[in-house]
Amino acid sequence: MKTAAASASPRRLRRPDWAGRNYTLLTAAAVVTNLGSQGALIAAAFAVLDAGGDGGDVGLVAAARTLPLVVFLLIGGAVADRLPRHRVMVAANALNFVSQGAFAVLVLAGDPQLWQMMLLTALGGTGQAFFNPAAEGMLMSSVSGEQAGRAFALFRMAMQGAGLGGAALGGAMVAAVGPGWVLLVDAVAFAVAGALRAFLDVSHIPPREPGGGMLADLRDGWREFVGRPWLWSIVAQFSVVVAVVGAAESVFGPLVARDELGGAGPWGLALGAFGAGTVGGALLMMRWKPRRLLFAGTLCVFPLAAPSAALAVPLPVAGLAAVMFVSGVAIEVFGVSWMTALHQEIPEDKLSRVSAYDWFGSIAMVPLATALAGPAESAFGRTASLWGCAAMVVLVTAAVLFVPDVRNLRRRTTEVVQAEGAGTGTAGPGTGSVGRAEAGDGASDDVPGARVSPR
Repeated sequence: MKTAAASASPRRLRRPDWAGRNYTLLTAAAVVTNLGSQGALIAAAFAVLDAGGDGGDVGLVAAARTLPLVVFLLIGGAVADRLPRHRVMVAANALNFVSQGAFAVLVLAGDPQLWQMMLLTALGGTGQAFFNPAAEGMLMSSVSGEQAGRAFALFRMAMQGAGLGGAALGGAMVAAVGPGWVLLVDAVAFAVAGALRAFLDVSHIPPREPGGGMLADLRDGWREFVGRPWLWSIVAQFSVVVAVVGAAESVFGPLVARDELGGAGPWGLALGAFGAGTVGGALLMMRWKPRRLLFAGTLCVFPLAAPSAALAVPLPVAGLAAVMFVSGVAIEVFGVSWMTALHQEIPEDKLSRVSAYDWFGSIAMVPLATALAGPAESAFGRTASLWGCAAMVVLVTAAVLFVPDVRNLRRRTTEVVQAEGAGTGTAGPGTGSVGRAEAGDGASDDVPGARVSPR
């Protein structure tokens, strides 16, 4: 006879049905890379400042990373829908390992030149251009059924929790041992994550049908993108939001921290508070399932204006951390809602291409915004520039609420799908993915961008 403990043990160890092998590997890899990446963001900015650079130089290095990301994203999306996505992800992680490792060696050796730092961050951005669409497509196709939203929330909670620890540890390490060692840790994290992703099992996935070429694939993805007003309007909104928030946090944030808050440590604490907020938001979204997905998510974009306003004042460290925490909760509500909408409405074989257009639109203005942050500070002053960033977030977010589909797109359930298909043999709008996303119709395991990338 089995003992009670023996019979209970398998039940305790059993994963939820939606947390398969690939989902677990992807989550573990995202945790590893986020532990390194959040500290590396701080380290890169302070590496430039320690080398004698100013705010304009910090902006140029940030723009150098984002520019190739913009240039190669659409190609990366088409490639990820043609080749096995996990192979694209592993190759991209390898490139990031090499570029970040070289950046670390350059900083540790002393006297890094601005053009060298820009070149290496550009190589990292190229790797991300191929990684991001593949990763988002992999993640969204790794879960099925009505628990998809919970799966996305758990993934993001794990990823953001790692980012929380990485930001706090990275800020402390930059202050204690310098930015070079933090960049080296990030390079090792890319290597470990790439090794984990190499073990993804996609043997059961049927080969994708050959298309009419790269341009045909891009046109097909474009038609899918522009045919959905909720999709292109929110991407247009985030082209502004991501640009101004990115400029505020990658350029102005470190400068305010250096001049007003005491340096890298307090800024790392503020970024850590944002990470804590994202964990709280993910916990909330594991329980809350707003019926009007995009309406609830878009309302939660307004708080993203608050960190820029807090830096403009500037608030003391405790106040800034509180503002960052609230904005972290808010963006996670949007992120889970956005991923659930994409999972629900976009056919699986087009996920990476649509994701590429999403990423492209969202970050297309970031290089310009980060490059102009320094000149804007010189022309208008740092305070006025930060208030301008906050105002732009509020304006574009209010504008997107006038799009009916943003206000009215509803979460689909098994019951809704069955009701729509009754008597017609169809499942209504979004058929290509509703059956997969909500009726549990056998999603593949061919597995981060919200706006937060599932690195």
